[in-house]
Amino acid sequence: MSESKYESKITSSACSAAQIYKVISNLQNLEKVKDLIPKDKIQEMEIESDRVRMKVDGLGQKITIAIVDRIENDTVKFGLEGIPMDGNFWIQLKEISPTDTRIKLTVKADIPMMFKFMIDKKLQQGLDQAAEMLAQMPFSMWG
Repeated sequence: MSESKYESKITSSACSAAQIYKVISNLQNLEKVKDLIPKDKIQEMEIESDRVRMKVDGLGQKITIAIVDRIENDTVKFGLEGIPMDGNFWIQLKEISPTDTRIKLTVKADIPMMFKFMIDKKLQQGLDQAAEMLAQMPFSMWG
């Protein structure tokens, strides 16, 4: 095992850090976008304010994503359970102005060396896509 760190590119949202934080710090907000999640990839989602349990295609068992730390209007850190490696990820926010907040995602995981080369590129691409998706979300519509 070797600890690996992956960081997304930095994206920009037209929303304030407070608007984004309000949404990402409560996982029950996923209920509003649940229909956008591909049913062939993720099934049996159970959503609570601090955790989401789901069955992910290809993993076989349910995994849990749980909020393990929050810094208001700045960072939400998540832990992963039910996967064969230790890891966590976090979303960082940096407000430049009320209509310009920068978003960066970071993943730290103990990845077995034999799998590292297989997932390096995919994990990086997934992080960059997730950062782009977050930057495009209309957080201000959550109220």
